[in-house]
Amino acid sequence: MQNTELDAVLSQTLEKARRNILTLVIGNKNYSSWSMRPWVVLTAFDIPFQEVRICLDQPDTDTNIAEYSAAGRVPVLIDGQLTVWDSLAICEYLAEQCSERALWPKETAARAVARSICAEMHSGFGGLRSAMSMDIRASYPGRGRTPEAQGDIGRICEIWEDCLSKFGHHEFLFGDFSIADAYFAPVVMRFRTYQVSLAPALQAYCDRVAAHPAVASWIAGALAETEVLPDH
Repeated sequence: MQNTELDAVLSQTLEKARRNILTLVIGNKNYSSWSMRPWVVLTAFDIPFQEVRICLDQPDTDTNIAEYSAAGRVPVLIDGQLTVWDSLAICEYLAEQCSERALWPKETAARAVARSICAEMHSGFGGLRSAMSMDIRASYPGRGRTPEAQGDIGRICEIWEDCLSKFGHHEFLFGDFSIADAYFAPVVMRFRTYQVSLAPALQAYCDRVAAHPAVASWIAGALAETEVLPDH
C-alpha cells in the first residue's frame, strides 16, 4: 500500500474513532457523587471518553442537562445515537460493551454479591446522603452523626468487612478494582470529609481507594474547582 493510501486509511480510522468516542456528562466533581461513579469506572479501565461538565444549581443547569437527556439528571453517557442515563445503568452498559476488561468480578458468586451491594448503595443509605453530602474540598469532623447516618455507616462497614474477607483478600472489595469499588468511592470521600472513625482494615481500604489513580484524578479535579454550592 502506498503512503497516500495508508494515510487515507489511517485518517478514516481516526475519524471513525473520533465519532464513536463516548461522552460522559457529569456535574461538579466536588459534589456530584453519582457522576463520580461512572467517571471513575471509565478512567480506571482505560475506556476512552470525553467529559462534559455542567455546573449544578445554576439558572441554566436544567436547560444544559436537557440538551443531553430528558431525565434531567447527571450523569449521562452518550454513545453515538444512544443515550444511557443513571449511574448504575451506565456502569452495566460499560460492562457489557467492554466485557474483556472485567469491570465486574469474573467469578459468578463474587459478581452476584458485587451487583447486590451496588444495588443496595444505589437505592439506600438515605440517612448518610442527607446528613453527610459529598464535599471533597471540605472538612467537617464529627458533623452529620444522625442516628440514620450512623446506621448507614454501620451497614457499609459490614458490607466492606464481608467482601474484603470473602473476596477481596484485603485489597479491593473483590480483589481487583471493580465497579463495586467505584460505586463506594463517594462513600470513601464522605468518610474522609466527616472524619468517620473506622477499624484499621477498613481505613486501609479507604486509603487504597483514594490512592487509586482514577479516584485520585477525580479528587484532583474536585480540588481544582472553585464553585461553592450551599445546597450540596
